[in-house]
Amino acid sequence: MSILPGAGHLFRSLPRPFWSNFETMKDLPLNALRAFAAIYETGGIRPAARSLQVTHSSISRHIRELESWIGLALVETPKGMRTLQFTDQGEALGRSALAGLRELESAVATIREAKRGNSVMIATTASFASCWLLPRLADLEATHPWIELSIIVDQRRAHPSEQGADFGLRVGRGPWSGLVSEPFMDDALYPVMSPALWEATGKPSAPDDLLGLRLLHDRDPNSTWKLWQKAFGPNDLDLRRGPRFTATDLVLKAANHGLGVALARDRMVREDIIAGHLIRPFGHAEVAIRHAYWIVRPENATSRKAVDTVIDWLRQQAAKPAAMLADLTEP
Repeated sequence: MSILPGAGHLFRSLPRPFWSNFETMKDLPLNALRAFAAIYETGGIRPAARSLQVTHSSISRHIRELESWIGLALVETPKGMRTLQFTDQGEALGRSALAGLRELESAVATIREAKRGNSVMIATTASFASCWLLPRLADLEATHPWIELSIIVDQRRAHPSEQGADFGLRVGRGPWSGLVSEPFMDDALYPVMSPALWEATGKPSAPDDLLGLRLLHDRDPNSTWKLWQKAFGPNDLDLRRGPRFTATDLVLKAANHGLGVALARDRMVREDIIAGHLIRPFGHAEVAIRHAYWIVRPENATSRKAVDTVIDWLRQQAAKPAAMLADLTEP
């Protein structure tokens, strides 16, 4: 049985207890091997962590797990030295793991290149997909019916290639290393609430009215109530109270159901405001967020007409003027 291309000499060189106990592919600690290959390629734990966009403590943990699983030391730091060195077994494993992963990477790239020329895969978060992207896909279908678009939703900031995507749409503060990062859209933060809750709480219209309302929190660090409080107050607003949600679309659904006041991203909530499901009780008071959304692509990505067409269409959608909202204060 072939485990990894070119890895046969590795298993022959390691002590018998290691390879004789190896039974199936499921036993391989693939994440740890990937981390070890990154260390072998970059020469250290911290550069490996940067290349994989994880913490160095995560890399260290993987190495300890791998050494425990194999039963041998793979790396060592000689006394009085800060540089990491590989044991003989570590050198053999690192060389084979890196070669095998590179061959897999090449095979995946070849397969991806062979897929249908009109297919495009986008990776993004579930909230951005449901709140901003999906409502616009009918326009893409009408203007470019030949394109077959698929969407992968994932909260993790994984490399688009790892997700099988042609490119990603990210929310946050870029750019990111190892990717071509293009600013895509700005945004703004403002409080929203349901018309029914607005009526039931006496039609609040000033920031001080937040003191008597339940706050709904998004765990996104770029969408916190602290940003609003810093700009508009009130200073004694207790930001500890109120439920917290792990996704923006959940926060907006909670606001739709009258559970409290959400601090919403304009790009995500605009459709709900236009439809009258939510209102802006404090008018045009908002906190601007520059470069809130990004288009991210692999550095070595080859140009394809379908992908370039979708990216151009996204830029056009982002540049469209905001829809006119008749009255932001009253439902």
